[in-house]
Amino acid sequence: MTTLVPVTYKGGVYRHDEIMDLIDDLGGYIVQKHVMAQDVVLQSFVPRDDIDLIREVAKPLAGEVVEAPLVGTEIAVVSPSLEIHHLPHTACDIAEYLRRAGAKTNMVGLARGFGKRIANLNDEERDVINEHDLAVYALGSFEECIRQKFPVLRRGIQVPIVVTGAPDRETLVRAIDPPVEGYVGGVGRIMHRFKRPEELAKLDELVDEVSRTLDARRDALARDPLSVFPPRLMAIIEEQLPEVSMLTHPTPVTAQMEGLRVKLPYDLYADDIRSLAVTADGAVTVGDIADVLPSRMRNYILIRIKPFSETRILV
Repeated sequence: MTTLVPVTYKGGVYRHDEIMDLIDDLGGYIVQKHVMAQDVVLQSFVPRDDIDLIREVAKPLAGEVVEAPLVGTEIAVVSPSLEIHHLPHTACDIAEYLRRAGAKTNMVGLARGFGKRIANLNDEERDVINEHDLAVYALGSFEECIRQKFPVLRRGIQVPIVVTGAPDRETLVRAIDPPVEGYVGGVGRIMHRFKRPEELAKLDELVDEVSRTLDARRDALARDPLSVFPPRLMAIIEEQLPEVSMLTHPTPVTAQMEGLRVKLPYDLYADDIRSLAVTADGAVTVGDIADVLPSRMRNYILIRIKPFSETRILV
């Protein structure tokens, strides 16, 4: 079975369609395409054995192909608030750096995340965070504050959590009980953007920690694979549902590790998506292999792909 790995192609707009055609011909999938002035960035899944071929084709075009471990994931960056009191510079830089590694990030500023005594997490915030593959909590500078507030801020969260804070890693491990999946110390409230080498090194450490956590989740999924690869289902929806191409969102369909987020109104398009054919003969539809649910994020559609053990279908 061909193993698809996440990569990012960076190059000029000129002849980038040749790279797109090559990825398609090799059986890969383009998850997202960014065009910025004369530059283009393609986030995609390609066969592991064909990466060198893509690099060879990209070289005359002055293109670069790099492995991007977070492609195909959606991550929530959670801050106690987005007010100046919590210095949102850190959360913004974390979100941007994770995007550069391939992730789709969403900022979640809590309505009641401030104050040791009154900190809270409401139902909508909890549900929105749980719709992601992973949550990065950008916490503050004081161990005692983290110790008292975090149990409330994590209540009901079922996705893996990576915590950042000013205390070192060992202190965070000691302060947080029960433990979470990842810790990055030395990242507290900072009054400026991350610019210094030691600050950028912390962001690299965060990417490594998030990648390690998601790799563990991928290993768990591999033991009971999904009925269809999410980027493949994404390609099917984009091909059969023309309304998707008319959306102005940068990512009208967002790939996740276990499904997709389709940015169309649930009430109008949920039944249409359930009836889309996944196989050429039309014997298997999206509704047979996935749950099509309303998202708590606006009125979007959330697709959760069922595992093979539940459907006995592998597309």
